[in-house]
Amino acid sequence: MVEETVVSPGKRLRRIMRIMREYHFLSNFYHQKNPEEVCQALEELGPTFIKMGQILSTRSDLVSPEYIKAFRKLQDNVPADDFASVKTTFETETGKKISEVFKSFDKKAFASASIGQVHHAELKDGTPVVVKIQHPDVTKLVDTDLALLKRAVELLKYVPTGITVVDPVKIFNALSSSLKSEIDTIQEAKNGIEFYRLNNGQSIIRVPKVYFEYCAPKILVNEFMQGKSIKYLANEPLDKEDPEHAQAQQGTRHELAQALVKNFLKQVFVDHFFQADPHPGNILIHKLTETESQDDQFAVNKKFEKQVGNTNFSYQKEVALPPYRVIWIDFGMMGRISPSTADGIAKIVLAINSQDIHEIGQSIIPMCEQVGPLDEQKFYRELGRFLRPYLNIGLADINFTKMLYQIVQLCKNNNLRINSQVTMLVRAFGILETIIAKLDPSISMLEVARPFGQRYLKQHFNFRNQLDNSLWSSYRAIKAITQMPGKLNTFFDAISGGDAQINFHYSEQEQLMKWVSRIVNRVIIAIILAAIIVGSSLLVEGSADHPHIYRLGVLGYSLAIFIIVVMTISELLQRYRKYRQRKKEYGKK
Repeated sequence: MVEETVVSPGKRLRRIMRIMREYHFLSNFYHQKNPEEVCQALEELGPTFIKMGQILSTRSDLVSPEYIKAFRKLQDNVPADDFASVKTTFETETGKKISEVFKSFDKKAFASASIGQVHHAELKDGTPVVVKIQHPDVTKLVDTDLALLKRAVELLKYVPTGITVVDPVKIFNALSSSLKSEIDTIQEAKNGIEFYRLNNGQSIIRVPKVYFEYCAPKILVNEFMQGKSIKYLANEPLDKEDPEHAQAQQGTRHELAQALVKNFLKQVFVDHFFQADPHPGNILIHKLTETESQDDQFAVNKKFEKQVGNTNFSYQKEVALPPYRVIWIDFGMMGRISPSTADGIAKIVLAINSQDIHEIGQSIIPMCEQVGPLDEQKFYRELGRFLRPYLNIGLADINFTKMLYQIVQLCKNNNLRINSQVTMLVRAFGILETIIAKLDPSISMLEVARPFGQRYLKQHFNFRNQLDNSLWSSYRAIKAITQMPGKLNTFFDAISGGDAQINFHYSEQEQLMKWVSRIVNRVIIAIILAAIIVGSSLLVEGSADHPHIYRLGVLGYSLAIFIIVVMTISELLQRYRKYRQRKKEYGKK
Protein backbone atom coordinates (compact mmCIF):
# COMPACT_ATOMS: atom_id res chain seq x y z
CA MET A 1 0.00 0.00 0.00
CA VAL A 2 2.85 2.36 0.74
CA GLU A 3 4.21 1.94 -2.78
CA GLU A 4 0.87 2.90 -4.24
CA THR A 5 0.62 6.08 -2.18
CA VAL A 6 3.85 7.55 -3.55
CA VAL A 7 3.08 7.25 -7.29
CA SER A 8 2.52 10.43 -9.29
CA PRO A 9 -1.05 11.53 -10.19
CA GLY A 10 -0.32 10.72 -13.86
CA LYS A 11 0.69 7.12 -13.14
CA ARG A 12 -2.19 6.73 -10.71
CA LEU A 13 -4.65 7.95 -13.35
CA ARG A 14 -3.30 5.53 -15.95
CA ARG A 15 -3.60 2.64 -13.47
CA ILE A 16 -7.18 3.61 -12.61
CA MET A 17 -8.15 3.82 -16.29
CA ARG A 18 -6.52 0.48 -17.13
CA ILE A 19 -8.32 -1.38 -14.33
CA MET A 20 -11.66 0.28 -15.11
CA ARG A 21 -11.38 -0.71 -18.79
CA GLU A 22 -10.42 -4.27 -17.86
CA TYR A 23 -13.53 -4.75 -15.71
CA HIS A 24 -15.91 -2.55 -17.81
CA PHE A 25 -16.36 -0.54 -14.62
CA LEU A 26 -18.32 2.44 -15.98
CA SER A 27 -20.82 0.41 -18.01
CA ASN A 28 -21.39 -2.10 -15.22
CA PHE A 29 -21.74 0.51 -12.48
CA TYR A 30 -23.94 2.88 -14.47
CA HIS A 31 -26.38 0.11 -15.35
CA GLN A 32 -25.99 -1.61 -11.96
CA LYS A 33 -25.02 -4.98 -13.43
CA ASN A 34 -22.18 -7.48 -12.80
CA PRO A 35 -21.48 -6.29 -9.22
CA GLU A 36 -18.79 -8.96 -8.70
CA GLU A 37 -16.66 -7.48 -11.50
CA VAL A 38 -17.01 -4.01 -9.99
CA CYS A 39 -15.91 -5.38 -6.59
CA GLN A 40 -12.82 -6.95 -8.14
CA ALA A 41 -11.96 -3.61 -9.75
CA LEU A 42 -12.37 -1.77 -6.43
CA GLU A 43 -10.09 -4.24 -4.62
CA GLU A 44 -7.38 -3.79 -7.28
CA LEU A 45 -7.73 0.00 -7.21
CA GLY A 46 -6.76 0.10 -3.54
CA PRO A 47 -7.79 1.62 -0.19
CA THR A 48 -9.73 4.66 -1.43
CA PHE A 49 -11.97 2.66 -3.72
CA ILE A 50 -12.43 -0.20 -1.24
CA LYS A 51 -13.59 2.30 1.36
CA MET A 52 -15.93 3.88 -1.19
CA GLY A 53 -17.49 0.48 -1.84
CA GLN A 54 -17.92 -0.10 1.88
CA ILE A 55 -19.58 3.30 2.27
CA LEU A 56 -21.89 2.59 -0.68
CA SER A 57 -22.94 -0.66 1.02
CA THR A 58 -24.71 1.59 3.56
CA ARG A 59 -26.47 3.76 0.95
CA SER A 60 -29.59 2.00 -0.31
CA ASP A 61 -30.70 5.31 -1.82
CA LEU A 62 -27.76 5.34 -4.25
CA VAL A 63 -27.16 1.79 -5.49
CA SER A 64 -29.19 -1.38 -6.06
CA PRO A 65 -29.64 -4.19 -3.49
CA GLU A 66 -27.42 -6.50 -5.58
CA TYR A 67 -24.56 -3.99 -5.38
CA ILE A 68 -25.07 -3.46 -1.65
CA LYS A 69 -24.86 -7.21 -1.05
CA ALA A 70 -21.65 -7.44 -3.13
CA PHE A 71 -20.03 -4.36 -1.54
CA ARG A 72 -20.53 -5.82 1.95
CA LYS A 73 -18.11 -8.59 0.99
CA LEU A 74 -15.30 -6.18 0.14
CA GLN A 75 -12.19 -7.12 2.07
CA ASP A 76 -9.81 -4.36 3.16
CA ASN A 77 -7.35 -6.48 5.14
CA VAL A 78 -3.95 -5.06 4.22
CA PRO A 79 -0.50 -5.83 5.62
CA ALA A 80 0.23 -3.90 8.81
CA ASP A 81 2.97 -1.27 8.79
CA ASP A 82 6.10 -2.06 10.77
CA PHE A 83 6.57 -0.56 14.22
CA ALA A 84 9.11 2.00 12.98
CA SER A 85 6.47 3.48 10.67
CA VAL A 86 3.87 3.45 13.47
CA LYS A 87 6.27 5.17 15.85
CA THR A 88 7.09 7.87 13.30
CA THR A 89 3.39 8.56 12.61
CA PHE A 90 2.52 8.75 16.31
CA GLU A 91 5.39 11.07 17.21
CA THR A 92 4.81 13.31 14.16
CA GLU A 93 1.09 13.69 14.85
CA THR A 94 1.17 14.09 18.64
CA GLY A 95 4.62 15.61 19.19
CA LYS A 96 5.17 13.04 21.95
CA LYS A 97 7.10 9.81 22.19
CA ILE A 98 5.21 6.55 22.67
CA SER A 99 7.11 5.90 25.91
CA GLU A 100 5.90 9.26 27.29
CA VAL A 101 2.23 8.37 26.83
CA PHE A 102 2.03 4.60 27.31
CA LYS A 103 3.28 2.22 29.95
CA SER A 104 3.34 -0.53 27.32
CA PHE A 105 2.58 -0.64 23.59
CA ASP A 106 2.24 -3.82 21.50
CA LYS A 107 4.52 -3.51 18.49
CA LYS A 108 2.40 -5.93 16.48
CA ALA A 109 -1.04 -4.72 15.33
CA PHE A 110 -3.97 -7.04 16.10
CA ALA A 111 -5.99 -5.68 13.14
CA SER A 112 -5.20 -3.77 9.95
CA ALA A 113 -7.57 -2.29 7.36
CA SER A 114 -7.37 0.06 4.40
CA ILE A 115 -7.30 3.26 6.46
CA GLY A 116 -5.32 2.23 9.52
CA GLN A 117 -4.28 -0.43 12.01
CA VAL A 118 -5.00 -1.05 15.70
CA HIS A 119 -2.63 -1.84 18.59
CA HIS A 120 -3.16 -2.85 22.21
CA ALA A 121 -1.52 -0.55 24.76
CA GLU A 122 -1.61 0.59 28.39
CA LEU A 123 -1.65 4.16 29.66
CA LYS A 124 0.75 5.22 32.39
CA ASP A 125 -1.88 4.47 35.06
CA GLY A 126 -2.33 0.91 33.73
CA THR A 127 -5.61 1.54 31.88
CA PRO A 128 -5.86 -0.82 28.88
CA VAL A 129 -6.55 1.02 25.61
CA VAL A 130 -6.60 0.40 21.87
CA VAL A 131 -4.70 2.79 19.61
CA LYS A 132 -5.85 3.29 16.02
CA ILE A 133 -3.13 4.70 13.75
CA GLN A 134 -3.60 5.64 10.10
CA HIS A 135 -1.31 4.23 7.45
CA PRO A 136 1.22 6.74 6.05
CA ASP A 137 0.05 8.87 3.12
CA VAL A 138 -3.55 7.61 3.29
CA THR A 139 -4.84 11.19 3.29
CA LYS A 140 -2.63 12.05 0.31
CA LEU A 141 -3.84 9.01 -1.64
CA VAL A 142 -7.51 9.74 -0.88
CA ASP A 143 -7.15 13.39 -1.93
CA THR A 144 -5.40 12.37 -5.18
CA ASP A 145 -8.04 9.75 -6.03
CA LEU A 146 -10.92 12.11 -5.23
CA ALA A 147 -9.39 14.85 -7.41
CA LEU A 148 -9.01 12.40 -10.31
CA LEU A 149 -12.54 11.07 -9.85
CA LYS A 150 -13.96 14.58 -9.75
CA ARG A 151 -12.37 15.38 -13.12
CA ALA A 152 -13.67 12.09 -14.54
CA VAL A 153 -17.22 12.73 -13.30
CA GLU A 154 -17.19 16.24 -14.77
CA LEU A 155 -16.22 14.79 -18.17
CA LEU A 156 -18.87 12.05 -18.07
CA LYS A 157 -21.68 14.48 -18.86
CA TYR A 158 -20.24 14.81 -22.38
CA VAL A 159 -20.15 11.03 -22.92
CA PRO A 160 -23.34 9.28 -24.17
CA THR A 161 -23.89 6.26 -21.90
CA GLY A 162 -27.49 5.26 -22.71
CA ILE A 163 -30.03 4.62 -20.01
CA THR A 164 -28.39 4.82 -16.57
CA VAL A 165 -29.71 3.61 -13.25
CA VAL A 166 -27.61 5.83 -10.97
CA ASP A 167 -26.56 9.48 -10.89
CA PRO A 168 -22.71 9.62 -10.94
CA VAL A 169 -22.49 13.24 -9.75
CA LYS A 170 -24.79 12.60 -6.79
CA ILE A 171 -22.88 9.45 -5.86
CA PHE A 172 -19.49 11.20 -6.09
CA ASN A 173 -20.61 14.08 -3.87
CA ALA A 174 -21.99 11.68 -1.25
CA LEU A 175 -18.88 9.49 -1.34
CA SER A 176 -16.48 12.41 -1.18
CA SER A 177 -18.15 13.81 1.94
CA SER A 178 -18.42 10.40 3.66
CA LEU A 179 -14.85 9.37 2.81
CA LYS A 180 -13.33 12.58 4.15
CA SER A 181 -15.34 12.11 7.33
CA GLU A 182 -14.12 8.48 7.59
CA ILE A 183 -10.44 9.48 7.52
CA ASP A 184 -10.99 12.39 9.92
CA THR A 185 -9.95 10.71 13.18
CA ILE A 186 -10.67 13.82 15.23
CA GLN A 187 -14.31 13.76 14.07
CA GLU A 188 -14.55 10.07 14.97
CA ALA A 189 -13.14 10.90 18.42
CA LYS A 190 -15.75 13.65 18.90
CA ASN A 191 -18.48 11.24 17.81
CA GLY A 192 -17.24 8.71 20.37
CA ILE A 193 -17.23 11.32 23.17
CA GLU A 194 -20.80 12.40 22.39
CA PHE A 195 -22.05 8.82 22.07
CA TYR A 196 -20.34 7.91 25.37
CA ARG A 197 -22.00 10.83 27.16
CA LEU A 198 -25.45 9.91 25.83
CA ASN A 199 -25.41 6.12 26.17
CA ASN A 200 -22.76 4.76 28.53
CA GLY A 201 -24.35 3.34 31.67
CA GLN A 202 -27.85 3.23 30.21
CA SER A 203 -29.04 -0.10 31.65
CA ILE A 204 -26.60 -2.74 30.33
CA ILE A 205 -25.23 -0.50 27.54
CA ARG A 206 -21.53 0.35 27.66
CA VAL A 207 -19.44 2.58 25.39
CA PRO A 208 -15.62 2.83 25.33
CA LYS A 209 -14.21 6.08 26.67
CA VAL A 210 -12.23 8.26 24.27
CA TYR A 211 -8.97 9.72 25.60
CA PHE A 212 -9.13 12.89 23.54
CA GLU A 213 -5.95 14.37 25.01
CA TYR A 214 -3.94 11.65 23.26
CA CYS A 215 -5.84 11.84 19.94
CA ALA A 216 -4.59 13.57 16.81
CA PRO A 217 -5.68 13.85 13.13
CA LYS A 218 -4.30 10.33 12.49
CA ILE A 219 -4.39 8.91 16.03
CA LEU A 220 -7.37 7.62 18.04
CA VAL A 221 -7.05 6.27 21.60
CA ASN A 222 -10.05 4.41 23.06
CA GLU A 223 -10.67 2.46 26.24
CA PHE A 224 -10.24 -1.29 25.65
CA MET A 225 -13.53 -3.16 26.09
CA GLN A 226 -13.60 -6.92 26.49
CA GLY A 227 -16.23 -8.77 24.53
CA LYS A 228 -16.99 -10.74 21.40
CA SER A 229 -19.27 -10.01 18.47
CA ILE A 230 -22.98 -10.41 19.11
CA LYS A 231 -23.16 -12.75 16.10
CA TYR A 232 -21.60 -15.54 18.15
CA LEU A 233 -24.42 -15.39 20.68
CA ALA A 234 -27.07 -15.01 17.95
CA ASN A 235 -25.75 -18.06 16.07
CA GLU A 236 -25.20 -20.21 19.16
CA PRO A 237 -27.61 -23.20 19.07
CA LEU A 238 -29.92 -23.77 22.03
CA ASP A 239 -29.10 -26.67 24.34
CA LYS A 240 -31.81 -29.16 23.37
CA GLU A 241 -30.59 -31.77 25.84
CA ASP A 242 -30.99 -29.46 28.85
CA PRO A 243 -34.38 -27.64 28.78
CA GLU A 244 -33.49 -25.44 31.77
CA HIS A 245 -30.26 -24.29 30.13
CA ALA A 246 -32.10 -23.68 26.85
CA GLN A 247 -34.70 -21.59 28.69
CA ALA A 248 -31.91 -19.60 30.37
CA GLN A 249 -30.30 -19.02 26.95
CA GLN A 250 -33.61 -17.76 25.53
CA GLY A 251 -34.08 -15.47 28.55
CA THR A 252 -30.62 -13.98 28.06
CA ARG A 253 -31.20 -13.39 24.36
CA HIS A 254 -34.59 -11.82 25.05
CA GLU A 255 -33.14 -9.37 27.58
CA LEU A 256 -30.25 -8.46 25.27
CA ALA A 257 -32.59 -7.93 22.33
CA GLN A 258 -34.93 -5.74 24.40
CA ALA A 259 -32.04 -3.63 25.70
CA LEU A 260 -30.55 -3.22 22.24
CA VAL A 261 -33.85 -2.18 20.62
CA LYS A 262 -34.78 0.28 23.38
CA ASN A 263 -31.31 1.85 23.30
CA PHE A 264 -31.39 2.28 19.53
CA LEU A 265 -34.85 3.87 19.70
CA LYS A 266 -33.52 6.21 22.40
CA GLN A 267 -30.65 7.17 20.09
CA VAL A 268 -33.15 8.08 17.36
CA PHE A 269 -36.06 9.69 19.21
CA VAL A 270 -34.31 11.20 22.23
CA ASP A 271 -30.69 11.87 21.22
CA HIS A 272 -31.26 12.30 17.45
CA PHE A 273 -27.73 10.87 17.12
CA PHE A 274 -27.44 7.19 16.23
CA GLN A 275 -24.98 4.47 15.24
CA ALA A 276 -25.49 4.34 11.44
CA ASP A 277 -23.66 1.05 10.89
CA PRO A 278 -24.87 -1.36 13.62
CA HIS A 279 -23.52 -4.54 12.02
CA PRO A 280 -22.54 -7.44 14.34
CA GLY A 281 -18.86 -6.41 14.31
CA ASN A 282 -19.76 -3.09 15.97
CA ILE A 283 -21.81 -4.65 18.79
CA LEU A 284 -20.00 -6.69 21.44
CA ILE A 285 -21.35 -8.86 24.24
CA HIS A 286 -19.39 -9.30 27.46
CA LYS A 287 -20.29 -11.57 30.39
CA LEU A 288 -19.11 -10.07 33.66
CA THR A 289 -16.82 -11.91 36.02
CA GLU A 290 -17.49 -11.83 39.76
CA THR A 291 -14.91 -9.08 40.27
CA GLU A 292 -16.39 -6.97 37.46
CA SER A 293 -19.90 -7.47 38.87
CA GLN A 294 -18.80 -5.90 42.14
CA ASP A 295 -16.99 -3.00 40.45
CA ASP A 296 -19.70 -2.28 37.88
CA GLN A 297 -22.92 -0.41 38.70
CA PHE A 298 -24.87 -3.59 39.20
CA ALA A 299 -28.22 -1.98 39.94
CA VAL A 300 -30.59 0.42 38.26
CA ASN A 301 -33.40 2.56 39.66
CA LYS A 302 -36.79 1.84 38.13
CA LYS A 303 -40.04 3.67 38.80
CA PHE A 304 -43.05 1.62 39.86
CA GLU A 305 -46.66 2.62 40.47
CA LYS A 306 -49.12 0.92 42.79
CA GLN A 307 -52.76 1.69 43.45
CA VAL A 308 -54.15 1.38 46.98
CA GLY A 309 -57.85 2.08 47.06
CA ASN A 310 -58.39 5.26 45.05
CA THR A 311 -54.86 6.52 45.57
CA ASN A 312 -51.88 5.96 43.23
CA PHE A 313 -48.47 5.62 44.85
CA SER A 314 -45.19 5.81 42.89
CA TYR A 315 -41.83 4.64 44.18
CA GLN A 316 -38.37 3.72 42.94
CA LYS A 317 -36.77 0.36 43.38
CA GLU A 318 -33.30 -0.93 42.68
CA VAL A 319 -33.39 -3.79 40.20
CA ALA A 320 -30.33 -5.99 39.65
CA LEU A 321 -28.98 -5.97 36.12
CA PRO A 322 -28.11 -9.23 34.36
CA PRO A 323 -24.41 -10.23 34.38
CA TYR A 324 -23.60 -9.16 30.82
CA ARG A 325 -23.12 -5.95 28.91
CA VAL A 326 -23.87 -4.73 25.38
CA ILE A 327 -20.95 -2.68 24.03
CA TRP A 328 -21.14 -0.27 21.08
CA ILE A 329 -17.87 0.39 19.21
CA ASP A 330 -16.64 2.22 16.08
CA PHE A 331 -18.13 5.68 15.65
CA GLY A 332 -16.76 6.61 12.23
CA MET A 333 -20.18 6.39 10.59
CA MET A 334 -22.88 8.14 12.62
CA GLY A 335 -26.29 9.53 11.73
CA ARG A 336 -27.89 12.73 12.96
CA ILE A 337 -31.51 13.79 12.42
CA SER A 338 -33.45 16.90 13.32
CA PRO A 339 -36.29 16.86 15.90
CA SER A 340 -38.82 17.50 13.11
CA THR A 341 -37.49 14.48 11.21
CA ALA A 342 -37.80 12.39 14.38
CA ASP A 343 -41.44 13.56 14.67
CA GLY A 344 -42.04 12.45 11.07
CA ILE A 345 -40.44 9.04 11.67
CA ALA A 346 -42.59 8.51 14.77
CA LYS A 347 -45.69 9.27 12.70
CA ILE A 348 -44.58 6.81 10.00
CA VAL A 349 -44.04 4.07 12.61
CA LEU A 350 -47.56 4.60 13.99
CA ALA A 351 -49.02 4.77 10.46
CA ILE A 352 -47.35 1.49 9.43
CA ASN A 353 -48.78 -0.21 12.51
CA SER A 354 -52.24 1.11 11.58
CA GLN A 355 -51.75 -0.27 8.01
CA ASP A 356 -53.48 2.84 6.61
CA ILE A 357 -51.87 3.45 3.19
CA HIS A 358 -53.13 7.03 2.92
CA GLU A 359 -51.84 7.87 6.41
CA ILE A 360 -48.48 6.25 5.59
CA GLY A 361 -48.26 8.35 2.41
CA GLN A 362 -49.16 11.53 4.30
CA SER A 363 -46.33 10.75 6.73
CA ILE A 364 -43.77 10.00 4.00
CA ILE A 365 -44.32 13.04 1.76
CA PRO A 366 -43.20 15.65 4.38
CA MET A 367 -39.98 13.61 4.86
CA CYS A 368 -39.07 14.15 1.20
CA GLU A 369 -37.91 17.05 -0.94
CA GLN A 370 -40.21 17.66 -3.91
CA VAL A 371 -38.08 18.09 -7.05
CA GLY A 372 -40.89 18.25 -9.61
CA PRO A 373 -44.68 18.09 -10.03
CA LEU A 374 -46.28 15.58 -7.67
CA ASP A 375 -49.47 13.68 -8.48
CA GLU A 376 -50.51 12.63 -4.98
CA GLN A 377 -53.25 10.26 -6.15
CA LYS A 378 -50.79 8.42 -8.39
CA PHE A 379 -48.26 8.31 -5.52
CA TYR A 380 -50.82 6.83 -3.12
CA ARG A 381 -51.88 4.20 -5.67
CA GLU A 382 -48.29 3.11 -6.33
CA LEU A 383 -47.46 3.17 -2.61
CA GLY A 384 -50.50 1.00 -1.86
CA ARG A 385 -49.58 -1.56 -4.52
CA PHE A 386 -46.03 -1.64 -3.16
CA LEU A 387 -46.80 -1.83 0.57
CA ARG A 388 -49.74 -4.26 0.70
CA PRO A 389 -47.60 -7.42 0.30
CA TYR A 390 -45.26 -6.22 3.09
CA LEU A 391 -48.14 -5.50 5.48
CA ASN A 392 -49.20 -9.15 5.36
CA ILE A 393 -45.83 -10.74 6.24
CA GLY A 394 -43.67 -10.73 9.36
CA LEU A 395 -40.83 -8.24 9.73
CA ALA A 396 -38.30 -11.06 10.02
CA ASP A 397 -39.18 -12.09 6.45
CA ILE A 398 -38.71 -8.62 4.95
CA ASN A 399 -35.60 -7.81 2.92
CA PHE A 400 -35.12 -4.25 4.24
CA THR A 401 -32.33 -3.42 1.76
CA LYS A 402 -34.49 -4.32 -1.23
CA MET A 403 -37.56 -2.66 0.28
CA LEU A 404 -35.71 0.60 0.94
CA TYR A 405 -34.27 0.67 -2.59
CA GLN A 406 -37.77 0.17 -4.01
CA ILE A 407 -39.18 2.95 -1.80
CA VAL A 408 -36.41 5.30 -2.98
CA GLN A 409 -37.18 4.43 -6.62
CA LEU A 410 -40.93 4.87 -6.03
CA CYS A 411 -40.38 8.32 -4.53
CA LYS A 412 -37.94 9.20 -7.32
CA ASN A 413 -40.55 8.25 -9.96
CA ASN A 414 -42.95 10.66 -8.25
CA ASN A 415 -40.45 13.55 -8.09
CA LEU A 416 -39.71 13.04 -4.40
CA ARG A 417 -36.20 12.82 -2.95
CA ILE A 418 -35.81 11.13 0.45
CA ASN A 419 -33.38 12.72 2.87
CA SER A 420 -30.13 10.70 2.94
CA GLN A 421 -30.16 10.64 6.76
CA VAL A 422 -33.59 8.99 6.67
CA THR A 423 -32.40 6.28 4.26
CA MET A 424 -29.35 5.75 6.47
CA LEU A 425 -31.63 5.36 9.50
CA VAL A 426 -33.95 2.89 7.74
CA ARG A 427 -30.94 0.85 6.62
CA ALA A 428 -29.54 0.82 10.19
CA PHE A 429 -32.99 -0.19 11.42
CA GLY A 430 -33.01 -3.08 8.91
CA ILE A 431 -29.53 -4.33 9.94
CA LEU A 432 -30.45 -4.22 13.62
CA GLU A 433 -33.77 -5.94 12.89
CA THR A 434 -31.83 -8.85 11.34
CA ILE A 435 -29.70 -9.19 14.49
CA ILE A 436 -32.77 -8.98 16.74
CA ALA A 437 -34.58 -11.63 14.68
CA LYS A 438 -31.68 -14.04 15.24
CA LEU A 439 -31.47 -13.27 18.97
CA ASP A 440 -35.19 -13.52 19.64
CA PRO A 441 -37.61 -14.06 16.70
CA SER A 442 -40.56 -13.20 18.97
CA ILE A 443 -39.42 -9.56 19.23
CA SER A 444 -40.34 -7.12 16.46
CA MET A 445 -38.53 -3.80 16.42
CA LEU A 446 -41.59 -2.18 14.87
CA GLU A 447 -43.83 -3.48 17.67
CA VAL A 448 -41.37 -2.15 20.28
CA ALA A 449 -41.13 1.14 18.38
CA ARG A 450 -44.91 1.69 18.35
CA PRO A 451 -45.36 2.45 22.09
CA PHE A 452 -42.06 4.33 22.02
CA GLY A 453 -43.35 6.46 19.13
CA GLN A 454 -46.66 7.03 20.94
CA ARG A 455 -44.86 8.22 24.08
CA TYR A 456 -42.58 10.41 21.97
CA LEU A 457 -45.50 12.14 20.23
CA LYS A 458 -47.33 12.59 23.55
CA GLN A 459 -44.26 14.22 25.09
CA HIS A 460 -43.95 16.56 22.10
CA PHE A 461 -47.67 17.22 21.85
CA ASN A 462 -48.47 20.87 22.64
CA PHE A 463 -52.03 20.82 23.96
CA ARG A 464 -52.36 24.62 24.00
CA ASN A 465 -51.33 25.02 20.35
CA GLN A 466 -53.49 22.07 19.28
CA LEU A 467 -56.48 23.56 21.13
CA ASP A 468 -55.90 26.96 19.51
CA ASN A 469 -55.69 25.34 16.06
CA SER A 470 -58.84 23.31 16.69
CA LEU A 471 -60.80 26.38 17.87
CA TRP A 472 -59.64 28.42 14.87
CA SER A 473 -60.57 25.60 12.48
CA SER A 474 -63.98 25.26 14.14
CA TYR A 475 -64.57 29.03 13.83
CA ARG A 476 -63.68 28.98 10.12
CA ALA A 477 -65.95 25.95 9.54
CA ILE A 478 -68.93 27.59 11.30
CA LYS A 479 -68.35 30.82 9.34
CA ALA A 480 -68.21 28.87 6.06
CA ILE A 481 -71.47 27.04 6.92
CA THR A 482 -73.32 30.33 7.56
CA GLN A 483 -72.13 31.64 4.19
CA MET A 484 -73.13 28.47 2.32
CA PRO A 485 -76.73 29.53 1.34
CA GLY A 486 -75.47 32.74 -0.22
CA LYS A 487 -72.74 30.95 -2.16
CA LEU A 488 -75.22 28.34 -3.44
CA ASN A 489 -77.59 31.08 -4.59
CA THR A 490 -74.74 32.83 -6.47
CA PHE A 491 -73.70 29.50 -8.03
CA PHE A 492 -77.20 28.69 -9.34
CA ASP A 493 -77.61 32.25 -10.71
CA ALA A 494 -74.33 31.81 -12.61
CA ILE A 495 -75.51 28.49 -14.09
CA SER A 496 -78.89 29.90 -15.18
CA GLY A 497 -77.16 32.92 -16.74
CA GLY A 498 -74.66 30.76 -18.65
CA ASP A 499 -71.65 32.29 -16.85
CA ALA A 500 -70.54 29.15 -15.01
CA GLN A 501 -67.54 27.16 -16.15
CA ILE A 502 -66.69 23.67 -14.84
CA ASN A 503 -63.14 22.37 -15.21
CA PHE A 504 -62.32 18.67 -15.09
CA HIS A 505 -58.85 17.40 -14.31
CA TYR A 506 -57.77 13.96 -15.48
CA SER A 507 -55.20 12.30 -13.21
CA GLU A 508 -52.96 11.45 -16.20
CA GLN A 509 -53.81 14.68 -17.97
CA GLU A 510 -50.25 15.83 -18.57
CA GLN A 511 -49.23 12.49 -20.07
CA LEU A 512 -52.40 12.41 -22.18
CA MET A 513 -51.73 15.91 -23.52
CA LYS A 514 -48.18 14.91 -24.46
CA TRP A 515 -49.55 11.87 -26.28
CA VAL A 516 -52.20 13.96 -28.12
CA SER A 517 -49.54 16.55 -29.02
CA ARG A 518 -47.32 13.81 -30.42
CA ILE A 519 -50.17 12.39 -32.53
CA VAL A 520 -51.05 15.87 -33.88
CA ASN A 521 -47.40 16.52 -34.78
CA ARG A 522 -47.23 13.23 -36.64
CA VAL A 523 -50.44 14.00 -38.53
CA ILE A 524 -49.06 17.42 -39.53
CA ILE A 525 -45.77 15.85 -40.68
CA ALA A 526 -47.71 13.21 -42.63
CA ILE A 527 -49.75 15.93 -44.38
CA ILE A 528 -46.58 17.87 -45.23
CA LEU A 529 -44.90 14.71 -46.55
CA ALA A 530 -47.96 13.89 -48.64
CA ALA A 531 -47.92 17.43 -50.06
CA ILE A 532 -44.19 17.12 -50.88
CA ILE A 533 -44.70 13.76 -52.60
CA VAL A 534 -47.72 15.02 -54.62
CA GLY A 535 -45.91 18.23 -55.57
CA SER A 536 -42.74 16.32 -56.53
CA SER A 537 -44.81 13.94 -58.65
CA LEU A 538 -46.36 16.84 -60.56
CA LEU A 539 -42.94 18.42 -61.09
CA VAL A 540 -41.40 15.18 -62.38
CA GLU A 541 -44.41 14.39 -64.60
CA GLY A 542 -44.46 17.78 -66.33
CA SER A 543 -40.71 18.45 -66.61
CA ALA A 544 -39.70 16.44 -69.68
CA ASP A 545 -38.08 19.50 -71.30
CA HIS A 546 -36.96 21.19 -68.05
CA PRO A 547 -34.12 19.27 -66.28
CA HIS A 548 -33.91 21.77 -63.40
CA ILE A 549 -37.57 21.29 -62.56
CA TYR A 550 -37.06 17.52 -62.82
CA ARG A 551 -34.16 17.69 -60.34
CA LEU A 552 -36.31 19.77 -57.98
CA GLY A 553 -38.99 17.05 -58.04
CA VAL A 554 -36.39 14.33 -57.37
CA LEU A 555 -35.03 16.41 -54.48
CA GLY A 556 -38.54 16.51 -53.02
CA TYR A 557 -38.80 12.73 -53.30
CA SER A 558 -35.39 12.34 -51.62
CA LEU A 559 -36.30 14.71 -48.79
CA ALA A 560 -39.56 12.86 -48.14
CA ILE A 561 -37.82 9.47 -48.11
CA PHE A 562 -35.10 10.79 -45.76
CA ILE A 563 -37.68 12.15 -43.29
CA ILE A 564 -39.62 8.88 -43.39
CA VAL A 565 -36.44 6.84 -42.70
CA VAL A 566 -35.41 9.13 -39.82
CA MET A 567 -38.89 8.94 -38.25
CA THR A 568 -38.94 5.13 -38.60
CA ILE A 569 -35.52 4.73 -36.98
CA SER A 570 -36.46 7.15 -34.17
CA GLU A 571 -39.66 5.23 -33.47
CA LEU A 572 -37.84 1.88 -33.42
CA LEU A 573 -35.17 3.24 -31.03
CA GLN A 574 -37.81 4.66 -28.73
CA ARG A 575 -39.70 1.37 -28.67
CA TYR A 576 -36.46 -0.49 -27.97
CA ARG A 577 -35.62 1.81 -25.04
CA LYS A 578 -39.10 1.31 -23.56
CA TYR A 579 -38.72 -2.45 -23.99
CA ARG A 580 -35.35 -2.38 -22.16
CA GLN A 581 -36.80 -0.24 -19.40
CA ARG A 582 -39.82 -2.54 -18.92
CA LYS A 583 -37.54 -5.60 -18.94
CA LYS A 584 -35.28 -3.97 -16.32
CA GLU A 585 -38.23 -3.07 -14.07
CA TYR A 586 -39.63 -6.59 -14.44
CA GLY A 587 -36.23 -8.03 -13.51
CA LYS A 588 -36.17 -5.95 -10.28
CA LYS A 589 -39.60 -7.26 -9.30
